[in-house]
Amino acid sequence: MANRFVLNETSYHGAGAVKEIVPEAKGRGFQKAFVCSDPDLVKFGVTKKVLDILEGEKMEYELYSEIKPNPTVENVQTGVAAFKKSGADYLIAIGGGSSMDTAKAIGIIINNPEFEDVISLEGVAPTKNKSVPIFAVPTTAGTAAEVTINYVITDAAKNRKMVCVDPKDIPVVAFVDSEMMATMPKGLTAATGMDALTHAIEGYITAGAWELSDMFHLKAIEIISRSLRGAVDNTPEGREDMALGQYVAGMGFSNVGLGIVHSMAHPLGALYDTPHGVANAIILPTVMEYNADATGEKYREIARAMGVQGVDNMSQEEYRKAAIDAVKKLSQDVGIPENLKEIVKREDIPFLAQSAYDDACRPGNPKETSVEDITKLYESLI
Repeated sequence: MANRFVLNETSYHGAGAVKEIVPEAKGRGFQKAFVCSDPDLVKFGVTKKVLDILEGEKMEYELYSEIKPNPTVENVQTGVAAFKKSGADYLIAIGGGSSMDTAKAIGIIINNPEFEDVISLEGVAPTKNKSVPIFAVPTTAGTAAEVTINYVITDAAKNRKMVCVDPKDIPVVAFVDSEMMATMPKGLTAATGMDALTHAIEGYITAGAWELSDMFHLKAIEIISRSLRGAVDNTPEGREDMALGQYVAGMGFSNVGLGIVHSMAHPLGALYDTPHGVANAIILPTVMEYNADATGEKYREIARAMGVQGVDNMSQEEYRKAAIDAVKKLSQDVGIPENLKEIVKREDIPFLAQSAYDDACRPGNPKETSVEDITKLYESLI
């Protein structure tokens, strides 16, 4: 069986990367941008950094900002209607996963109108046409949506998140500019950074992992582990490193999948609006303990990448514990809560467990699991 690997056509990295938007748009003959960005980024002037560049070059655009932190079917459908009226011929997504996921869904539906209900995009939908071209400008160092073939939309009617996987939705150009991330508050920096670490670790141990993806994931774990604390303190070096680390993680997991950390985090976002990165960070060490006996020697390499010394002299039990402890320490250092006590209601656990089991990320877990297993994992965290 052949292993497929899908990446951007082009990506720009480093401070000032967004200045390349205009040359890329003009070089591709684009006339008008449909800009997707969330209301807070518009309010605090982050989106304006890109809009000013467009205006300075007299490039036309229309701004769409009716996007929730966990974007809904309604957000997408409203965006599709707005795009049709705008006369735009490409999208610019500015923000974290919410803006980019919304843009991906809009772009796919515009060119595949038979999926306009949005619901039918869940899983691996049989779309025929590539998305409207997307330029992606991440403002958080976590989701890596600018380099992935995934997007997540909330079905508010059923309190569930839909994971959509489609190689036709990947942005054509990514502009990974650490200056666009400099205004992130500490809490969001920590949460999105731990989301990126979860991508790297889950991608490394997932059932679909192979040598090419392992290369990306181990490097991502190394970069994120050394830089997240600095990024939370808003050092330029920390921001720059995290911008790269989360992107490298995305290059890997987009192609091989994730596991039950993500499948357990998704229903928390749908039911309680829990920030995705926070949910992942809390769940990650517990699921690592659960999965340990199905990971061979991989936790040794995770521990090594996270800076643990002497791993070659450790027993399997010792290096597995060392890897999990290193994740716990990083999470603690950046201020992530230790458990789900303030989030999960015990009476909701049956719904959460079933939703997690049904989630598209669950089959990628390295260890076979069940609703009962996932129930016990939730219970251990409250």
